[in-house]
Amino acid sequence: MTNTNITPIGVEELGRRAKEVSRLLAMAGSDQKNLALTKMAEELLAAEEEILAANKLDLQNAEQAGMSRAFMDRLALDRKRLQDMADGLLALQALPDPIGEEIKRWHAAEDIEIIQQRVPIGVVGIIYEARPNVTADAAGICLKTGNAVLLRGGSDAINSNLAVGAALRRGLAAADLPQDAVQIVADTSREEAARMMTLNRYIDVLIPRGGAGLIQAVLRQASVPVIETGAGNCHIYIESTARADWAKAILLNAKVQRPAVCNAVETMLIDEACAGNLLPDLAAALIAAGVEIRGCERTCQILQAAGVAVTPAEEADFATEYNDLIIACRVVQDYKQAVAHINQYNTRHSECIVTDDEQAAAYFRGMVDAAAVYVNTSTRFSDGFQYGFGAEIGISTQKLHARGPMGLLAMTSYKYLINGVGQVRP
Repeated sequence: MTNTNITPIGVEELGRRAKEVSRLLAMAGSDQKNLALTKMAEELLAAEEEILAANKLDLQNAEQAGMSRAFMDRLALDRKRLQDMADGLLALQALPDPIGEEIKRWHAAEDIEIIQQRVPIGVVGIIYEARPNVTADAAGICLKTGNAVLLRGGSDAINSNLAVGAALRRGLAAADLPQDAVQIVADTSREEAARMMTLNRYIDVLIPRGGAGLIQAVLRQASVPVIETGAGNCHIYIESTARADWAKAILLNAKVQRPAVCNAVETMLIDEACAGNLLPDLAAALIAAGVEIRGCERTCQILQAAGVAVTPAEEADFATEYNDLIIACRVVQDYKQAVAHINQYNTRHSECIVTDDEQAAAYFRGMVDAAAVYVNTSTRFSDGFQYGFGAEIGISTQKLHARGPMGLLAMTSYKYLINGVGQVRP
């Protein structure tokens, strides 16, 4: 059962508080923000017993509700994941503070001086599903960039999120920064979420993190500007010249390492020219790792002839983000057909080609519509930490403002500072 020791504050009041403190945060110096990150990390680790107990309650509720193993994996916290959350906050300290950066300076009409300067966005709202680590990651990135944040996780993780949020707020107070820089929306009702999506008066940008259903719901309902993130129907395409050892290693890493995350591969495409030789071995390796294969007609013919188990795929399988040990497979004629398939079914997240043909690689790079395009390496690298950003707020699959893993710069805007000596416009 859920912890009942919660007195929810309405999201409108939370938004008002966030807007008020965002103006103070915009003026906070790097040293103070870095101190707050240290204190937030310390408080997370100090609250280990409290946080893991809250997470255990969420896991028990999820198990009783019959949630999938992939969902349980996203929800679960342990000592290592808690340490990773703290390390993520500390890693932000080493990154340059973008706020106040002078992007450009020039003189224009009547010799006025114009400076383009990087500034915080203001108030960031995040609506996310069962990933308590997002609470710490998002809070740290928003703090480093001088933004206040409203964090609305799902009801499945409410106990974990409240416990993590309480620790983070204690860290802010220890660094003499306003606790309301980080606020957890305790009311997880749909009605309150809908109100949050229309709080243009207080929230400057809304970021949904979760499955396609959540993201599409936010895009339909929100009047607050939205950065679309997360849904990952990712592909690996094995071109006819691919090295067999590379293909197997990349495929297994991208599908099996963490199947519940958005950068895991959901569909394998393979050239007809190499499918007869490579596909049975690749499929056997997948099955040995516990993966169910759903194949097109040609895939089924090849694998059944080789004595490898395969389930006939339906068209919907190629448009599905499984977040589980399931993969769709289609045999294609060449790299142009592979790219056409990807652009029809993908979510513009992360796409991979395994090839020894530079012409095929160049076509794939240029024609695939995705935030991240990989040649001969795993889609699992789509991650702010792996890119050297120190942390990420999510992976944007849109094209405006931010695209791909969103680090510190993605959480900033800019303004123009204009200096003169009495000039007037003629």
